[in-house]
Amino acid sequence: MTALETMDETQLRIDLAAALRLSCREGWHEGVANHFSAAVSADGKRFLINPRWMHWSRVRASDLVLCDAEDATTMDRADAPDPSAWSIHSALHREVPQARVALHLHPPHATALAALKDPTIHPIDQVTARWYKRIAYDLSFGGIASEAEEGARIARSVGTHQAVMMQNHGVTTFGATVAEAWDALYHLERAARTLVLAYSTGQSLAILPDALAEATAAEWQTYKQAELAHFAEMKRLLERDAPDYKD
Repeated sequence: MTALETMDETQLRIDLAAALRLSCREGWHEGVANHFSAAVSADGKRFLINPRWMHWSRVRASDLVLCDAEDATTMDRADAPDPSAWSIHSALHREVPQARVALHLHPPHATALAALKDPTIHPIDQVTARWYKRIAYDLSFGGIASEAEEGARIARSVGTHQAVMMQNHGVTTFGATVAEAWDALYHLERAARTLVLAYSTGQSLAILPDALAEATAAEWQTYKQAELAHFAEMKRLLERDAPDYKD
């Protein structure tokens, strides 16, 4: 490992630990399950992931486990990740180029949406429109993702998208950085919340016309720097309240 890779890994550990802590604060965690990962090698195959069955509110940068997606003996290690973490994230880091960071979880509103026969994120406001034709849908749930084929199928479903809605399961977002992937997760759950609330009224959705939905989705790129600023601001809140996440 080069000095640059070591420096990058240190920052990735801090950011990934922050993402876990912040997601817990948002109420998106599920017991001691679900997994966040970040690639540390140029080919993406060496990656960090949260330790097996540690509550997200306690995870520190030094707790994150370093894995190699090509190492078949990973699950024999004393610090082996959760089987479903290995199944999903090893496949993502092997097969999905944009999965430098992969955040997989079951947040309440996105999971409720994923449980519908039609889990489509329809563009009904500017946040839902962010995902117009910009999210993949995996409609082939096969149970708890502890088998290699389940992870491989999820990876195949992603295509070039920055997020995947996993029917009967949850969601995964991707990014070049932890900040981008976490901001995507935040806005995906917000979009799902808006849709679930709209559906709950029993009235028909006022879906944006295709051209307007596309224009709104494209306009989000104007605010690309806000994704980084959002995560930086959230880390400042952690620094004030729980600075041990960086340890």
